[in-house]
Formats: sequence, C-alpha cells, structure tokens
Amino acid sequence: MLGKRPGCTVRRTPAHPVRITTSYHHVRNTVGRFMAKGRMHRVIALFGPAFVASVAYVDPGNFATNFQAGAEYGYLLVWVVIAANLMAIVCQYLSAKLGIATGQSLAEVCRSEYRRGTNLFLWIQAELVAMATDLAEFVGAALGLNLVFGIPLLPAGLITGVVSFGILLMEQRGYRPFERAIAALLMFVASGFIYVLVVVGNQSLLGILEGIIPRLQGSESVILMVGIIGATVMPHVIYLHSALQAKRTRPSNEEEAQVLNRYSKWDCFAGLGGAGIINLIMLWVAAALFHGESTASSIDLTTIHTDLGTMVGVGAALAFGIALIASGVASSTVGTYAGQIVMEGFMDWHISLFWRRAVTMIPSLAVLAAGWNPTTILVLSQVVLSFGIPFALIPLLLHTRKRGLMGGLVNRVSTTWLGAAIVTIICVLNFLLIWTTLVT
Repeated sequence: MLGKRPGCTVRRTPAHPVRITTSYHHVRNTVGRFMAKGRMHRVIALFGPAFVASVAYVDPGNFATNFQAGAEYGYLLVWVVIAANLMAIVCQYLSAKLGIATGQSLAEVCRSEYRRGTNLFLWIQAELVAMATDLAEFVGAALGLNLVFGIPLLPAGLITGVVSFGILLMEQRGYRPFERAIAALLMFVASGFIYVLVVVGNQSLLGILEGIIPRLQGSESVILMVGIIGATVMPHVIYLHSALQAKRTRPSNEEEAQVLNRYSKWDCFAGLGGAGIINLIMLWVAAALFHGESTASSIDLTTIHTDLGTMVGVGAALAFGIALIASGVASSTVGTYAGQIVMEGFMDWHISLFWRRAVTMIPSLAVLAAGWNPTTILVLSQVVLSFGIPFALIPLLLHTRKRGLMGGLVNRVSTTWLGAAIVTIICVLNFLLIWTTLVT
C-alpha cells in the first residue's frame, strides 16, 4: 500500500526540488499523459480524492448536528455551516498539496520527520480517533437499515460490514473503482436530500439570506456552533486525502506539480463544496419542518425519520433513510481505509484491509448488540474525534510551510497565516466542545 517499499525513493535536484520515483503498480500515470488529452478528460482523470474525503463531512454525525441546528434555531446558524465548510476546504487542500509535493501521506511524512516515540504516540491517537469515528458511522448505517427496512440493529450491522467489505475490495483493483463507488454513495446522499427539499418546499429565501449574517442567540446556540465548527474537520480524512493524492499520479517536474496542484484545488472546491451544500440542505429542511415545534430540542435521527413520514410523506422518510444508509456505509468504508493509511504511514506495518475491517467491526457489533442509544454513540464519538484534531492539523501546517520538503508548492506566507488561524479556531472550539460535553 503506502508504506515505504523497495523501489520508492525521493530525490531532490536543483531543477526539480522534489521528484518522486516509485514502483507502486497502481501509480503508473503521469500528469503529462493527462495533459495530452482534452480539458474534460483531464478534469475526469485528476478529480476524485476530495470527493472521497468529502464523505466524512456528510456522515451520520453531520445529520444529527445539522438537523438539531435547524430545528432549534431555524436559519440562524447557516453562516456557521458555511464557515465550517470553507475551513474544511482549506485544510483538505493543504493535505492534498502535501501528497502532491512529497509523494507521501501526512503519516509517512511524519514518520520521516519525527522520532519513533513521537510517531508511536501519533499513531495510537490517530487509531483511536479512526475507530471512534468508524463506530459512529457504522452505527449510523445500521440505524438507516433499521429505519427503512425494519431490520434489527445487530443484523443491520452485519449487512453494513458485508457491503463495506465489497467496496474496500474495489480498492485492490486501483484507485478509480474505489473513488467511483464512494462518489456514487455520495450522490445517493445528495439525491435523497434534494428530493426531501423539493417535497418539503416552504423554504424562506429571506430567512436563508439572513442566516448568512453572523449572529448567535443565547448560550445554547454558542454550544451548537462549537459542535458544528469544532467537529468539522475529520483528522482521519486529513491523513487519507494526502495519501489518495500521492498515489494517483506523479509529477515529473515542477510545472506538472503546479498543474496537478491547481486541479487538486478545484477538486477540493467541487467535492467539499458539494458536501457543504448537502449540509445546508439538511439545516434548511429542519428549519422548515421542525423549527418552533415542541420537540425541537430533543430531535434525533429516529424522530426525524418518523416526523418526515408523518409531516411530508413516506417518500421523504424513505429518501432520508436511504441517504443515511449511503452516508453510513460510505463514511465507514472511508474510515477503515484511513485507519489502514495511518498504520502504514506512521509505523510501516501492513495488514490486509479485509482483516482490518473484520477487527474494527467487533466494537460496533458489540455496541449494537448491547442496545445503546445510537444518538448517544454519535455524540460520544465526536468528543473522541475532537482529541485528534490538533495532532493532524498542526503537523500538516508545519510540514506544508517547509520549502525543503514542499519545493515549489510550499505555502505562501498568507496561506500559512490563514491555515494557522483556521487551526487555532478549530482546536480552541474542539476543546470547548470536549469541555461542554463532559461537564454538562
């Protein structure tokens, strides 16, 4: 996979500050090959990694958070969702750029730059975060199957595991089948919510526009803002995005690296921008249907599904359930793949994705068998996830500002300052999220 192997070296020359040579069987394409094709062929060939990463931004945890925001505060927090998405675009872009410049994932770069003990610590915390995230996403998919088909949670969890196995097997045939499968699931999520939005109607354009203006309403809205922004950037997809970008194509010179980086930037805007729109639709639907209702403060995924069926129709409830299933399966699969990248990157240990999926299913199945509340699991997973944010974002920012490592793709001063501001905001809000969750 992505650990260092014989035949993979990094050479620095005056003409090409960082040139990657590799023996990976699935990294045979060069940017020059794509440049010979038309623009549309280049776009199709070079787009993809950000769409895989964007799945983490529309996972079951986002469902709960966005519907809670819309139900309690209407359109008040539209600006928070937009700001959170813009921060995510910057962070994922920096991750992709690191992969292009070095030909390595963030975890591999850390292994090269840091001592063994430091990497061991970074690996352990990254694995805990990946497992906690996978737990919530796995449970979310099982809950979706339960809501749509009435399958008990434990058998639904087994079905989720089988489906994710199938998607992970596609990765063994190259990056493109895997990316297409994840993109198809993302389209199911988007289509489901677009359908719900159209059926619901009753959207206040003025309210949506007013929601763009930054404002809050009481301490509870502050806590919800912290939850939206503080848990926006997923540390496991920071590691994953750099790996996906590194393994797809390799620039043979500085010019090709710049071209690849430009396409990667637009890939981030398209993929993560699409995820942002889906999140906004969730909030808009919740604001139109549930804002002002007596149950708005206690809304959860099961209640949303039931109320959609009662207030809008069976079709809307079905679309929501299918979107939840697609989101849970896709994000769980991506989480498992990210865990593989983390292990190989930090520790240079290699195990089969099949066995990794099998092992990581065990905690999820145990939780489902115990009958724990799925919404509670989602909340607790966000707290664990918050601990891992600084350990992914800070090394990312430090590495991308090193000219000796990044070559011509090194951050501009303005990019570094922007990244530092975003990292600071996200880390502070994550600590606040942890504090408010554990104390209250």
